Amino acid sequence: MNNFKNNQVQLASEALKNGEMILLFDSETREGETDFVIPAQRVTPAHIYNMRKDGGGLICVAIHPLAAEKLELPFYADILRHSDLNGDGKTLRKMVEKEGDIPYDSKSSFSLWVNHRNTFTGITDKDRSLTISRIGEFVSKAMNGKNIDLSSEFRSPGHVSLLRAADGLVNQRAGQTELSVVLAEFAGIIPAMAICEMLDGTNGLALSKEGAMKYADEHGLVFIEGKDVIQEFNNNN
Repeated sequence: MNNFKNNQVQLASEALKNGEMILLFDSETREGETDFVIPAQRVTPAHIYNMRKDGGGLICVAIHPLAAEKLELPFYADILRHSDLNGDGKTLRKMVEKEGDIPYDSKSSFSLWVNHRNTFTGITDKDRSLTISRIGEFVSKAMNGKNIDLSSEFRSPGHVSLLRAADGLVNQRAGQTELSVVLAEFAGIIPAMAICEMLDGTNGLALSKEGAMKYADEHGLVFIEGKDVIQEFNNNN
């Protein structure tokens, strides 16, 4: 384990290395959201239940750009941009996000939506945990230089959203996708991370930072802020 300058980075890295969930807050100037984060390979049906019950946001898998490249995972916006469905694809191309569409970012990290081929509907806790954990295994193989065919175990569309981290990670984009992948690198684990936003059941908005910190304290989870992850990343690069 590295000796980090920031104690919260150290604690978060150790927790993730042990297969534990942490809470990750991006920043007040971005989405202002806290996500559950856990290594994809370690996800169980109980984790999916926890994320959908106490998180309530979208359950996704953030993937390192090198693995995404080897797995031939495109950005979904690029699929639309090059679409020729229904003739010339003009309508679909017009749906691609434009400058200013996303108030806190220039582009999203969405790639494909998948189900493992051994799932039934794909949405149950058991089904999603299988899909996510197997994606983690595929990322592991890809990061180790193996040529992997996603279609051998996955079909699309499905119920698990795959996210492709920016090539420059947090130096290019400081979203939950990149922050969680950087934390995986800090922990020395496979950079495929299951994430899910925490929502507030009383007002329908993102759970406040204070609310997330309270949840972390009550449940014995490490809470970390994106600014600390970015600072540590820059210290080591």
